[in-house]
This record gives sequence, structure tokens and C-alpha cells, in this order.
Amino acid sequence: MDLEKQPEPASEAVPEKQPQRPAAPAETGFADPRGSLRASDADRDRIADILRDALAEGRLDPEEHSDRIDAVYRAKTVGELEPIVRDLPSTGARRESEPAYAYGPDEQDGQADSLVAIFSSTTRKGRWRVGRRTNAFALFGNIEIDLTEAIFAQRLTTINATSIFGNVEVRVPENISLRGNGSGVFGNFEVVTLEGADPQAPVVVINGYSVFGNVEARPKRGKWITDLQGKLRKHLGH
Repeated sequence: MDLEKQPEPASEAVPEKQPQRPAAPAETGFADPRGSLRASDADRDRIADILRDALAEGRLDPEEHSDRIDAVYRAKTVGELEPIVRDLPSTGARRESEPAYAYGPDEQDGQADSLVAIFSSTTRKGRWRVGRRTNAFALFGNIEIDLTEAIFAQRLTTINATSIFGNVEVRVPENISLRGNGSGVFGNFEVVTLEGADPQAPVVVINGYSVFGNVEARPKRGKWITDLQGKLRKHLGH
């Protein structure tokens, strides 16, 4: 007897593949009301510019400016930056193409200024034009160099300080960069390093050594250069 032919199982219908829709463009962080976009160096510099102008215009005192600058460079997101300048005008911020500081020509071969104190004292302070290089030598004497009201005609200023049984003290404003390289032999060589918030701010470098003496450089609290560009142009007769 013939076996009855079994019907073949019906094949399952394969659903048609649906075309994929193009992905929606990602929203920018600036559209996020919570400001969760990570802050860039340019974002921080923009806020620092507003704070610097507010200090120069008298809207902020130096202590408040310092506190806000610290907050700027601690901020991780754009949302943390904006409240720092919410009560300040942004129209006064310096244009990117405008230089923060106007320096005169750098006289590479210019003669160094000299300050000498032997069993005596020498002081340089007030409104004066700082040379590119200054040599300070104290032997049983005292030299004071105060740059807090000085006019910086070049970005880099180098002070070579030597103290033998004497003392050399340098004071600078708080919004410049201060660096040092030296040593003490039965004496003290101390430079409180400082980095100005503005990358174009003046840089003062202290080199030297002390023997049974003292070489010290530090910022003078509450002293700021707020109108360097105008002061330099006036001094140079521009």
C-alpha cells in the first residue's frame, strides 16, 4: 500500500526589512539649559577677560577678582562658568584681536641696570620704566626693588641678585608671572612663584644666590597692574 504523501510544512513568512531612519542630530551643549557642556580653555579665558575688565573698571575689588578667577579655573562645565560673571557686563570684554599689553621694542643688546649696596641701602620704587635686565649686588647692605607701580616696556624682565651678608628684596604686582632660579649658602634664596592669568602679562625672573644673606621675591598683596597699556603709551609719548 502506498504511503500517503505528507504535506510539506508551510514556510514562515520573512518580514520585510524596514529602512532605517537617519539619526537625529545631537543637540549641542549650549542648548542644554543645565549647561552640562564641558568647559574649554577658550571658555575659561573668555570669562577671565570679563573679570579682568571688571577689575580695571572698578566693578570688582582685587580680593573678589581673585576669588572669582580661582572659581573660573576650577569650573568643569560651561554651566559653572556663566554664573561667575552673571552680574557683570560682557560688552567690555577685550576683543580677541586686541593685545592685552602693549610692549615697546625689546632691546636685546641694551645695557643692564645696576643697583649696588655696600654697607648701605638702595631702593628703587614708584613709577619707573623697568629695564630688560637688572643686576643687584648687596654686600653688608640692603636693596629693595618695588615693581608694583613700574612700567614694563618688555614682556620678560630678568633680575640677577647677589647678596653677601646682605639683603635683596623684590616686590611685584599680583597679576604678573614671577619665577626664580637660585640658591643660598648659609643664607636664604626664596622666590614665591606666580603665574599671571593673562598669557601676555609681564614675566619677572629672579636669578642669583646668597651667602650668609637673603634674596627674596614675592607678590605684594593688593597691588595690581590694571592699565598697563595706557601707562606704557603715555610713558613712550604715543
